[in-house]
Amino acid sequence: QVQLVESGGGLVQVGGSLRLSCVASGRSFSSDGMGWFRQGPGKEREFVAGISWGGGSTYYADSVKGRFTISRDNAKNTVYLKMNNLKSEDTADYYCTGQWYEKTVPGKYWGQGTQVAASS
Repeated sequence: QVQLVESGGGLVQVGGSLRLSCVASGRSFSSDGMGWFRQGPGKEREFVAGISWGGGSTYYADSVKGRFTISRDNAKNTVYLKMNNLKSEDTADYYCTGQWYEKTVPGKYWGQGTQVAASS
């Protein structure tokens, strides 16, 4: 059974930082793109960041570019999202997705999400 488990969310002050982790089990994603999406209160799900299978290419939504960094450790079957200078509009449930290949199209596999709240 393939599972993606996110962690690292929480409540942080505006301007603060968090690092999200997504650990995969049940299959290796070392040959697949991985991504992060989010869904804020009353909003549609949106693409946040994506990374190629080897980590050589990364992609970001304009709203997070320069503040968020996606990375991966294929030996650990894990993808990360470092979020700096968090804004209130970053408040959302964040989801990891596996077999991600197109910027706004979620991958085949999903985690259950982790909540991030930035408040002043």
